[in-house]
Amino acid sequence: MSANSQLVTIKGTRDGLTLWLNDQCSYDSILQELEEKLSVNGVDDDQPMIRVTIQLGNRFLTDDQQDKLREIVREKQKLVVEKIESNVMTKDEALSWKENTEITPITKTVRSGQVVEIKGDLLLLGDVNPGGKVVASGNIFILGHLRGIAHAGASGNEGAVIAASYMKPNQLRIGSQISRAPDQDSDGLYIECGYVDEKNEAIRIAPLQEVMKQKPDLVSFERRMLNG
Repeated sequence: MSANSQLVTIKGTRDGLTLWLNDQCSYDSILQELEEKLSVNGVDDDQPMIRVTIQLGNRFLTDDQQDKLREIVREKQKLVVEKIESNVMTKDEALSWKENTEITPITKTVRSGQVVEIKGDLLLLGDVNPGGKVVASGNIFILGHLRGIAHAGASGNEGAVIAASYMKPNQLRIGSQISRAPDQDSDGLYIECGYVDEKNEAIRIAPLQEVMKQKPDLVSFERRMLNG
């Protein structure tokens, strides 16, 4: 590494400041240059609080090391670390990510009083009868009749969707959003998908093809099925 290489690069964004830390040098060198740069680039007392994002690149830091970075930034008035991001995952984080992105296929009829709850995406080959309930931290895909309750994005993901071959649910839930039950006299819908309409902040039901145009990430479901 050349003597002129910058170990800490500070960039202003519309959301505050981003500190890019070189991931090819020692941690102690980063701390030293960070203290020097923040001292030179001081913040006036009359400026509002500035949010700081720290980008670690391909570097892993322990909780204590991250706390030290926050402490150095916090010593400068009006600066507060909002998040620290890294390209590196811990083993536990990787296992959690894998668990929450896997597809679990289940073949059964979910009857009244029964609850099926999984992490990741649920592919149910069967019906959800009135009074039955399916819950997933990811998406829910039902190759059958949905007449009970379905809760997708149960861990708070309002980008999840619920799709069913025939949809006339008691209730749909996506993240914290809840839809009302349809009128008793209303007909069910075939090959429909429930999702959160971000504009209106409510659950809508639309043809699956329309939803896929708005949520291209759903294509990854097909790829994972083919590669699984």
